[in-house]
Amino acid sequence: MPRKDLLDIVSLSREEVDHLLDQAGPFKELFTRSVKKVPALKGKCVLMLFYEPSTRTHSSFEVAAKRLSADVTNFTVEHSSVVKGESVRETIDTLQAMRTDFIIVRHKMAGLPGVIARHTRACVVNAGDGSHAHPTQALLDAFTLREVYPDLAGRRVLIVGDILHSRVARSTSQILKKLGVEVAYLGPGPLVPKVGPENIRRFTDYNEAMRWNPNALYLLRVQMERQEAQFFPSLREYHKVYGVTSERFRQIADQGIYIMHPGPVNRGVELCDEVMNYPRSLINQQVENGIAIRMAVLYGLKPHNGESD
Repeated sequence: MPRKDLLDIVSLSREEVDHLLDQAGPFKELFTRSVKKVPALKGKCVLMLFYEPSTRTHSSFEVAAKRLSADVTNFTVEHSSVVKGESVRETIDTLQAMRTDFIIVRHKMAGLPGVIARHTRACVVNAGDGSHAHPTQALLDAFTLREVYPDLAGRRVLIVGDILHSRVARSTSQILKKLGVEVAYLGPGPLVPKVGPENIRRFTDYNEAMRWNPNALYLLRVQMERQEAQFFPSLREYHKVYGVTSERFRQIADQGIYIMHPGPVNRGVELCDEVMNYPRSLINQQVENGIAIRMAVLYGLKPHNGESD
């Protein structure tokens, strides 16, 4: 049976991952050439239900839906009855009556997209839930890496930063492991969880991590808003110890290591300005590939018949 919802990476089989990555290729070719729109979802309604602020993910989903000819409705939380105390279930019942076909959900509460999926006939896509999962980010990361390394098996990716609070680190490391990539974490000790996916190395020293010889460095945004305590003295100190400084960038460039970042970039924190003009920076490619992956996801999901729970 086709998949109704995309809630995380764990529940995807290797075959499903490969299928979505393969589907994204033709969609990218379409919109990077002359064809900007296809009628695949003509007459369908995509609802953007974002309880947290977002620029890249929100706009990427909206562009993807419109390029598939779907109608897009933006649910603005601050202008809705949510601010009056309306529950998520009441909101979903209201939206269900509107005959929405797809609901794209971002919320600070882990697991909420799954709750919504169980209470609606619409296809639900998790666009980020707390520190839990961000499956389409993971898919676009894998797609981007596969463009430079068609065979990812045996490649090495070092994920750098606040692993503990990062849904991106969690989902991206899961999909890379499924594709045979070796993954390692680097960050301040308290922000590198001791328990997590198996066979993932954990580094707290930058030089030691670089001796591991990664093919790509995946830099995470420092998420001060998710940290309940201060895990390092200052952002300047973080950059000095764990960021891509000008000196480290020269080493990275000499070794030909690719650089990735989910955005938005904090210049002078995760990386120095020189990285933005680095030929092996994949950051802009990730943004473009986000549209292709989200087109593939929306195209591939199919609602199940029958009533919701």
